[in-house]
Amino acid sequence: MQKVVTDGGGLFLDFDANLSNTQQLTDVQTLINQGADVIVLLAQDDKAGAEVVKLAAQSNIPVIAYDRLIEDPSVLYLSFNNTDVGKAEAEAMFKKVPKGNYVLIKGDPGDANAKTFLPAGWDLAGLKDKVASGDIKIIGPAEGTYTDGWDTTKATNNMEAIIDAANAAGQKIDAVLAENDSTALGVANALKNKSYGNVPISGQDGDTANLQNVAAGIQYVDVWKNSNELGKAAGAAALQLCAGKKIADVELPAGLVLEANAPEAGNKVQDFKTPGGNTVKSLILKVQPITQENLQLIVDSQWLTKDVLCKNATDPATAAPICKS
Repeated sequence: MQKVVTDGGGLFLDFDANLSNTQQLTDVQTLINQGADVIVLLAQDDKAGAEVVKLAAQSNIPVIAYDRLIEDPSVLYLSFNNTDVGKAEAEAMFKKVPKGNYVLIKGDPGDANAKTFLPAGWDLAGLKDKVASGDIKIIGPAEGTYTDGWDTTKATNNMEAIIDAANAAGQKIDAVLAENDSTALGVANALKNKSYGNVPISGQDGDTANLQNVAAGIQYVDVWKNSNELGKAAGAAALQLCAGKKIADVELPAGLVLEANAPEAGNKVQDFKTPGGNTVKSLILKVQPITQENLQLIVDSQWLTKDVLCKNATDPATAAPICKS
């Protein structure tokens, strides 16, 4: 994002609110005071996002809702197809474990990805039908367990509690649908802490530690959201808004985003119907599920080097093929 903005003659300023709604609002006010023309916001949650939009609107500053939806028709929503992320997670897991006892580990309850888009993708892949038929039984809360702030430590604690309850009930956990990589790390930590053995785990984002876990056979699937490409798209959109273009007229330059991630609907903004019944303008990028079989994509894209990817894949019995060559 920064490269696209600066190469286009813009000034790039960034702040990290460290998971604090209050700090995020303070940071946005600072940006407004410094004369920002566009705000690209990775909202801490939907409430914080709505407050930022109100604050920016007072100064006629457009807001790009970056990777997390804000329920406001005035924003440009820029993200990956998060329903497809959930669908890809579940499809991969059902191929690996078509029947058995599943645990559902969700993200922050204030994030539309966690409570709406990702679970919708799970159901599109067949989770609801498999539960109804009895092929899959949910261990723990039937609707899943939320993880405040998508925090790895909280996911670890939640998963450990589920393992303890399952052990007490004589139930075996066969698979864990975790919504993202930070929660997947928490699940992996819990399984290790409880000496539970290898259980297939899903995740998404393409974080280094998780891709290393895929290579080592600890995490089964990681739906890769190539954030470099999302950043490019955000930078290009921000430059156009800075130049006075209306959100409805924003268009990604041809060839800016890799074809594997380019929006299926094309480079022009599209209407997106939100869970809250609003319609926002959007650019939605494509995702790629990664298992041991296609880890070469990670190396070929220069997302990670082979040495970094295979750092923990030391056991020949579980290491990915790419790490054995």
